[in-house]
Amino acid sequence: MSEAAPQIRHYFVDEAGDLTLFNRRGQIIVGQPGVSRCFMVGVAHVPDPVAAGRALSDLRAELLADPYFNNVPSMRLEAGKTAKCFHAKDDLPEVRREVFKLLPRLGAKVQVAVRRKTQLAEAARLMFRASGRRMPEHDIYDDLVKRLFKNLLHKADQNRILFARRGKSLRQDALERAIRKAQRNFESTYGISADRPTTLRSNYPSESAGLQVIDYYLWALQRLYERGEDRFFQLLADDFRLIMDLDDNRNKPYGEWYSDHNPLEWQKIAPVAD
Repeated sequence: MSEAAPQIRHYFVDEAGDLTLFNRRGQIIVGQPGVSRCFMVGVAHVPDPVAAGRALSDLRAELLADPYFNNVPSMRLEAGKTAKCFHAKDDLPEVRREVFKLLPRLGAKVQVAVRRKTQLAEAARLMFRASGRRMPEHDIYDDLVKRLFKNLLHKADQNRILFARRGKSLRQDALERAIRKAQRNFESTYGISADRPTTLRSNYPSESAGLQVIDYYLWALQRLYERGEDRFFQLLADDFRLIMDLDDNRNKPYGEWYSDHNPLEWQKIAPVAD
């Protein structure tokens, strides 16, 4: 008998919001125009990335062929937006609606870690006063990656993780360290090995359907947190497996975690302060 093919899990990682905390005078500017109130990192497990890519490509071709979108700037290839890939922030509302209708059929399962930037700013101030060191943005991102993958890396024989590019740097070594920390944390918590062959790459969303998928899930969650709009989130709510609101410490020191046992609803979210 031939050996069974190894089970491979495909993960796609992106972020929503920004990590701007202060202006040049050291004043907190969280929530001001162009500055988000939260920073999120999310991961989508997409069971069949090839099928997801085909479905998104077919939808994009259908929309581009629709006369309704004739002469729409974002639908022109030279604009580098919807005609190139789906991106929730840039897509027209009519386009978003079609993408939201498609996404639940792709079987994605999503986890997100949320930081509230007012609390991040206070922590950064304390760090600077105590040590003279500034809080590196990459450290915040890498910490959320570590948290997200703690309970994911043992589920298959192999893991393939694709990160959305952050700026010009690939940061391969730092991301690998974050993944190794996630494996060690799982092993120390449960006494079970999470050491699986794991490959890490970074790419642009236009080159990966999975990155376009996680972008939409994060956009919907960000609108819920920052604007109180739950209609987008509700379209995808069943696909969110875990949302870690790490700075909502009203009930637990490690934050509020939303899952099937504690579904996220707008009324449950602590106000996101400016």
